[in-house]
Amino acid sequence: MARTNTSSRFALPPFFLVSNVIIWISAVIVMGIVSYFISEGAYVGNHIIYEEVISVLTVAFFLISFILGTYPGYILLFNIIFSYLWLVAVVFAAEDWSSDYASSLDHTVEAFSFIAFFFLLFNVVFDWYFGYRGHTRTSSAV
Repeated sequence: MARTNTSSRFALPPFFLVSNVIIWISAVIVMGIVSYFISEGAYVGNHIIYEEVISVLTVAFFLISFILGTYPGYILLFNIIFSYLWLVAVVFAAEDWSSDYASSLDHTVEAFSFIAFFFLLFNVVFDWYFGYRGHTRTSSAV
């Protein structure tokens, strides 16, 4: 009788866990700073609402990703969608806040937007390798 590894079915792999925590923390930082900008009425850039919405969605849905990580097909689609959303957020942040006159908070939003995108890109690559290179099996071999 073949022995199956049941622990991998009930938890995220360590790389995904650390990566998702970094993505979530980056989204919380971006959400907090952009929310501060909106509450102060400081219209810093043209795309501030988009960045706020993406960071709020990431904070909410990445709590769910810890549960979805147990289902191999769903987490890849989830990471691809959010990686493209954060790629656009990085482009918008660079367009809005890459001047010499930008404050340190502006550059912080830009930096943490890039960190979130970078780790999402690693999630996509790692999940593609992990899920489609024979490391994860969803059925038993006969």
